Amino acid sequence: MAIEPKQGQLKLTGNAGLGELSVAPTRPPFLLPIVFVGGMSVMATEMCASRLLSPYFGTSLLIWANIIGFVIIYLAVGYFIGGRIADRNPRASVLYQLTSWAALTMGLVPLLIKPVLDVAEDAFKNADGVLFYGSLIVTLLLFSAPLILMGCISPFAVRLAVTQVGKAGKTAGTISSLSTVGSILGIFIPVLIMIPTIGTRRTMYVFALTLLVFSLLGLYLVKSRRTPFYASFVVVVGVLMALSVGGIIRPAVSGELIYEHESPDNYIQVVKRQNGDGTFRNDLVLNEGRAIHSIYNLDPTKVLTGGPWDYYMVAPFFNKQLSEIQVKKVMIIGLGAGTSAKQITRAYGEKNVHIDGIEVDEEIIKVGRQYFDMNEPNLNAVADDGRYYLITSKDKYDIIGMDAYKQPYIPFHLTTQEFFRQAKEHMTPTGVAVVNAGAPSASNGQRDFRLVEALAKTMKTVFPNVYLINVDGYFNTIIVGTNAPTDINNFRENITQYVSNDLIKTVGTSALQKGDIREWKIAQAFFTDDLAPVEQVIDTIILDYVLGGNK
Repeated sequence: MAIEPKQGQLKLTGNAGLGELSVAPTRPPFLLPIVFVGGMSVMATEMCASRLLSPYFGTSLLIWANIIGFVIIYLAVGYFIGGRIADRNPRASVLYQLTSWAALTMGLVPLLIKPVLDVAEDAFKNADGVLFYGSLIVTLLLFSAPLILMGCISPFAVRLAVTQVGKAGKTAGTISSLSTVGSILGIFIPVLIMIPTIGTRRTMYVFALTLLVFSLLGLYLVKSRRTPFYASFVVVVGVLMALSVGGIIRPAVSGELIYEHESPDNYIQVVKRQNGDGTFRNDLVLNEGRAIHSIYNLDPTKVLTGGPWDYYMVAPFFNKQLSEIQVKKVMIIGLGAGTSAKQITRAYGEKNVHIDGIEVDEEIIKVGRQYFDMNEPNLNAVADDGRYYLITSKDKYDIIGMDAYKQPYIPFHLTTQEFFRQAKEHMTPTGVAVVNAGAPSASNGQRDFRLVEALAKTMKTVFPNVYLINVDGYFNTIIVGTNAPTDINNFRENITQYVSNDLIKTVGTSALQKGDIREWKIAQAFFTDDLAPVEQVIDTIILDYVLGGNK
């Protein structure tokens, strides 16, 4: 028995064993390169998707779950469709046409996504939960076409590459491995090189053009008559890329945008805004732009901001009869652009206090030096993970401050009982641990202290005394844990009787008059290295806010 095949179909021989079943003709040209580039383009699309969304939706675990979940769904659909198309029409030219369309739709995403993201921003401003999450879904749907089409590549390539059924496993493994290697490069090349250098949109265009060029080469090699038509896609994507040069990713929420940059970790903006007294300041804004991470007053006589940064300098004064000259060494985890470091330097004197400022994003340190005058001689700014730097340090600190928000989250490993134990080991006898935590407005007009209380409970398992200070005019609460047994009355006496520095006295007086200072006495290891549901706590707060408090 013999059956003569069409291109790509099995040729069966009656006396043949399973390993002798073959496909005619041989493997089509340029198949493995398109598999490699396709795998690379899939992960590049996912990485770019997260960066396109972060200025509007943030980088929360919930957002990442949506991105990853939708990508997997689209790829699953692509695998199914690609396999069926390959069985019905197993020609290399069909595969290269699919990848050409994948490249074109990938190149259209940065253009189509902007209006949808603008709707999302308006929805968040108006606390319209339905519109906000609807915009997120629509945004993710825009990635469906390129990802589904790229999902078709692997099953289609397996169908075309199998020349002997007995080697089908080896062939499928080779293609899967090659696609995976491409995917690895599709993660690291955009994140480490392209996005920080040329931006997210142009990164997508570069990968779209790369996939398109490889698709055209494949079409040319199989002598497809449609090659000139798909060559026109290069013009479309090229024009879109040219038009994207120099474009602002997202306008400032308010004020004048004077700098923007995409680092490997953050979308960074510096925005110039006016204070209530007519002076101006620079604000550091990251990612979705709903929070200010650092402030620098352009009037050199105006040091205090009125915000949570001011309060780190007063935290040690829960100790009895503490003098300013006793504060000599400070660590700030989450340095940002150096607001707290500048204030502590002015309060205690650059010759008296040394500051180790730890900031995970090296680009933020550069921005701090250029736009926030973060050039204090007593400041050692280090680009590193805060917990790692702490546990490897041999120093003891009078203040260990944590302000490492990646809005709206605190990295979980900086919230746990184990972390606070490590902080305590690196504190002087009168040292304090200070955490800035968000306590946003709830629908009933009250403040939502769920995150604050979870952190305070955890800190109370480590420190003998824990205090809460509300920041007047801000939705923030400062949590202070003391290494030695202390008392609220010590703070009152120090600020009113013993402190001589005007900055410390001003902030301390504000805390006494408007901060509702109270001691927290409930001890519970709410956050541990094994179980730290910080994202769950914050996600619940956000959902209640966006949905108007309906539980």
